Amino acid sequence: METMELGRTGTQVSKLALGAMQMGGATSEADSIRILDRYLEAGGSFLDTADCYEWWAHRGSRGGESEELLGRWLRNRRDRVFLATKGSAVPAYSDELWNADGTANWELARRTFAGAGADTLRHALDGSLKRLGTDHVDLYYVHVDDVGTPLEETLEALSGLVTAGKVRYLGWSNVRTWRLEAIRRLCERYGWVAPVALQQQHSYLRPKAGNASASIVGAEQWDYLTEHRDLQLVAYSPILKGVYDDPAKRAGHWMMENYAGPDVGARLAVLNEVAAELGSTPNRTVLAWLLHQARPSVVPLIGPKTPEQLDDLLPALEIKLDASQLARLEAAGA
Repeated sequence: METMELGRTGTQVSKLALGAMQMGGATSEADSIRILDRYLEAGGSFLDTADCYEWWAHRGSRGGESEELLGRWLRNRRDRVFLATKGSAVPAYSDELWNADGTANWELARRTFAGAGADTLRHALDGSLKRLGTDHVDLYYVHVDDVGTPLEETLEALSGLVTAGKVRYLGWSNVRTWRLEAIRRLCERYGWVAPVALQQQHSYLRPKAGNASASIVGAEQWDYLTEHRDLQLVAYSPILKGVYDDPAKRAGHWMMENYAGPDVGARLAVLNEVAAELGSTPNRTVLAWLLHQARPSVVPLIGPKTPEQLDDLLPALEIKLDASQLARLEAAGA
């Protein structure tokens, strides 16, 4: 697996990142270990988790299962990985976080996220470090942008975590472009450590007109990233839960709610044509397309639930799209 520079930090990371959200929850420990070992063997080094993963997997959880599992696996491997985790999105514990049928009450969770207050982040990071069994993380994200806490408080606290040696680099996730600009200006004004990574949802399909999500890269945010090359885009849900390979799954999947629009059919048609030319699958072709992006560059963050799903996606690393194929994929649709 090839590596690339993270933003303009000078630090090399693998071009494909591995998300551990389901590890310790939906994915068993045995399968999680197989996925992690296979990714490392393939040359991968960029691991991503969060302190809230995966509280919604079962009633009574407070999150942290993913970090705990990674902590066990990381023993004698810590120096081989670039480790990212996140804070701010653990909801206040309550029995009401789960509905009667055991599903998560996301409406309540979103109203009670821990947020990005200074003390909250300091305690959250200490908890993450303990679960991960390490004295530092390479990248620490504000998981969910907290507009209720002054940015100055959050940024000063985060900068202090870097100064203390507990964090190497900072990032932000699920955030609007205007907030990114405010963050950058405050860091420049006060000499605080600025974020070098932005983790957002990004894929081949374009978000639909009127999409109000702060979590999905739109045209404005793409332009912003093009002009600010020191901010690395890490794209989560790059294959939208695998819907590109399965029309039946795509037709009824909630993930499509943010993407249904007039150019979906045209983009899928070209994607399928190019995939056929390559002897590949649409999912792999989407990953390859993202890996070919240069302005701005993209680190796709995959989250396979099983070892078989990882093995199905890794061949995307070998796909070479020529200039004509890239142009057709880019031009497809409205």
